[in-house]
Formats: sequence, C-alpha cells, structure tokens
Amino acid sequence: MSEPAGLELAAVTKRYGRTVAVDAVSLRVPAGTYCCLLGPSGCGKTSTLRMVAGHEEVSDGDILLGGEVVNDLPPARRGTAMMFQSYALFPHLSCLDNVAFSLKMRGVGKADGRRRAHEMLQLVEMDGYADRLPAQLSGGQQQRVALARALITDPRILLLDEPLSALDPFLRVRMRAELRRFQKELGISFLHVTHSQEEAMALADLIVVMSGGRIEQVGAPREVFNRPSSLFVARFIGGHNVIDDGATAVAVRNDLVRLVDGGAGVDGEVRREGRVSGIEFQGSTVRVTVAAGADLELTVDVAERAFFDNPVGIGDPVVAAWKPEDAHALTGGRA
Repeated sequence: MSEPAGLELAAVTKRYGRTVAVDAVSLRVPAGTYCCLLGPSGCGKTSTLRMVAGHEEVSDGDILLGGEVVNDLPPARRGTAMMFQSYALFPHLSCLDNVAFSLKMRGVGKADGRRRAHEMLQLVEMDGYADRLPAQLSGGQQQRVALARALITDPRILLLDEPLSALDPFLRVRMRAELRRFQKELGISFLHVTHSQEEAMALADLIVVMSGGRIEQVGAPREVFNRPSSLFVARFIGGHNVIDDGATAVAVRNDLVRLVDGGAGVDGEVRREGRVSGIEFQGSTVRVTVAAGADLELTVDVAERAFFDNPVGIGDPVVAAWKPEDAHALTGGRA
C-alpha cells in the first residue's frame, strides 16, 4: 500500500451560484487517522468530501494531500479513492471484474489486474464470491466488494460517503468494526461522511462536527461528547441536557443527572423540581423525561436495575439533581 498522507484544508470554500455550501473550512487530518465528518443534511460534509475527491471544484482555498496542493489534479492523480453510498457496482460484472475495473482503466494487463483483484477480495474476505454478480450478494457483501475496488488503486486516503446508511442496524454495527479494522491494518487515513452520531463515536479518531457549511468543533470522540463547544454540538451529539437561561448555557450529560427521592439530596447540588413526562425502556438504562418548567425539559438516564428498584410513573413529582462540576459551559458557536 502507499505511504499514508496527511490531509489539510486551507480556508476551503464551495459556492453553488449564490449559495455557500462550504464556508472557509480549515482542517488538518494527520496521516493514518480515521476522521468522520459529522453533521445533519445540508451541513456541507458531502461537498467537502467531493472536493477532496476532485468530483467538485474548489471555489476558494486549497486542498493539500501529503503537503501537495491537489486542487487542479483530476481524481485519478490525487492518491484518493472514493467509496460511494450506493456502492456503484457494475451489475453485469462479476465481483472480480468489478474490483479489477479500475486497473483496467489504467492500462494494467488483464492477468495482473485479476491477480491483484483476487488479493483485494482476500483482504475483505470475499475471495469465495469472486465469480458472483452484485445481485447475488447481500448488502454487506456488496460493501466489501466496493471497499476492495476502492483499495485496489492503492490510495493514500480513502473517502467514504455514508457507506453504512443502506445496511440494517445489526449489519451496520458489524461493518463498523470491519471498517475500523481495515483502517488500522492498512494504516492510511479514512475520511468518512456520516450523519450518525453513534457511527462517528464508534469509528473515529477525530470527529469534525459541521453545521451550515462551517466547522463547529474538531476533537476526539470523548472530547466532543464530554465537552461540546456549542449549543448546536451539545444538541446534535445528543446525550446531554442543555440548560439555557438566555445569558449562559450549560450542558449536563443525561447519565450524570439523577432523580432525587423525597427531596433528599447532597449539599451543593443543582436541583430542579418537575414531573415525569416520559419513560422509555432502553435495555441497560431507562430514559426518564422530566418537565421542569414551561421551557425546560430534562432527560435522566437511570440504570435499569436502579429504576425498577425505585420506579416512578408518568405525572409523579420528582427532583432532578446534578453536581455543579458535571455541568459544562457552552461558550461558542450557534444554536
């Protein structure tokens, strides 16, 4: 495989007419990093990925791969490979010929191309399906073939456009683990676009949260989850209560809020009285929603055993409490 290369975006902008899809985005992704671009639809993450791939022109700024500006290079000369959401396999070609197709387009001989395609299929544990057509494969198998086809070009960075979105939940979890394993074994950077917070947390070394064409926060998964930088990040990442009094805003993780029985509590705790407005069993936890005023709804994740040892019901008066040090101030960005 090629030597891994770092990726840098320097004030990269993408305009479609008067619409700014990506707004002066600057980012550094070290070589060998699994990076997820995370955000809602329309946030600019896919446009960013397509500019890196060379499928969209850069309106302003520079894209550097391994220290080289690649703005004007065609996709085939950038050292990138892209795995599309739809997998885009040729329905009339076997798995082997699908994987070998890119090499054929580059003038590689048939025998050499098929040999290397077999090696790639072995890597993704699909060599036993080499003669099958895509229609004869499951969604997860098609994804592995698409991954082998992308990797056969020996890229310095692999670009993935929501590659797990078409899979069922069970298979999605399995393929997450496989993508992570492949990335570690190959040692190259993966730049992965997703709208799934859970997916980004499970896969990434580096998460880039985007909104409105701009970057809201960049950090390791644990950092982004525990210390969201803004109202937007706290709400989009989930798992937090956002308490905004108009002047200041703080975020408190759902699992760090507890229900206080009978008004008993610990000195110094922040406390909010309310009534239970929702109860949702989630397996290892029970999610309790507390209406704590006209404009405040708190979510408390209670361990399953603790909840059923001391259950509450809809409409019951409760007190939600948390330690002041568990509240994280939200100082930047937009709501």
